[in-house]
Amino acid sequence: MTTSDVPALQEPAPTPVSVPPVSPAWHPPLIWRFLLRLARVVVPAFCRLRISGEIPAELRGRPYILACNHIGNFDPIALTGVFGRLGVAPRILATGGLFRAPFVGKVLGRCGHLQVDRGRATVVDALDTAVDAIADGAVVAGYPEGRITLDPGVWPERARTGMARLALITRAPVIPVSMWGAHEVTPWHGFGAMAWRPLVSLVRRPVVHVRFGAPVELSDLSVDGPRHALQASNRIMAAITDGLRPLRTTEPGLPRYVDPTRPVSTARTFPRG
Repeated sequence: MTTSDVPALQEPAPTPVSVPPVSPAWHPPLIWRFLLRLARVVVPAFCRLRISGEIPAELRGRPYILACNHIGNFDPIALTGVFGRLGVAPRILATGGLFRAPFVGKVLGRCGHLQVDRGRATVVDALDTAVDAIADGAVVAGYPEGRITLDPGVWPERARTGMARLALITRAPVIPVSMWGAHEVTPWHGFGAMAWRPLVSLVRRPVVHVRFGAPVELSDLSVDGPRHALQASNRIMAAITDGLRPLRTTEPGLPRYVDPTRPVSTARTFPRG
């Protein structure tokens, strides 16, 4: 990675945020630290990372939540490269199917990541596990939408309320993370496309933007308040959407690259204002 791949972070000074009391620091396992360093080298081979915004200095060493939009299968790989670059080692909320996959599941478990079994009775355990992770002093990252967006324009969808409830229970600050361009690196589906598209990316190296926004204001909401989890969820997605706009000024409607393997749906379209 060259210095031109990651421009200097130039953003206005963040607004002071409410920070949970200092907790015992969670120490990332060796394998997770190794993968973060490896991603710093591997990810730039497939894309040109552009990082903007910042994580407030007062949150360093404290638990907080990173809420990201989900546009493609390369998202977690690109974010791992970004986290490695910034020196952040979050525990990532990931779908249970990955944990049940051979080899991958064992690696995710040993890294300390958090399993979310959507569609199963055990899905309720994910929130308690994430609350415990925050209490242990870990940073928790995840996708509020709960899936790769199916919006025709690849804009964020309406989120599920899990991450919002996590924020309201723990009072951990939520940093919105907006990503654009990762959908060009790998396809949504298809064995053939999965094989050739990354090879194309090795040559083209599409630009992948990742922007960290200001903490989302949730101090007036509580976990027990009527519809407060929904309001918090909507604020988080609005912040992610606002951060996404400047990353795709030349693609305000449909994206330049349309993945033919990705289905589309407007069932969970989130209003963009």
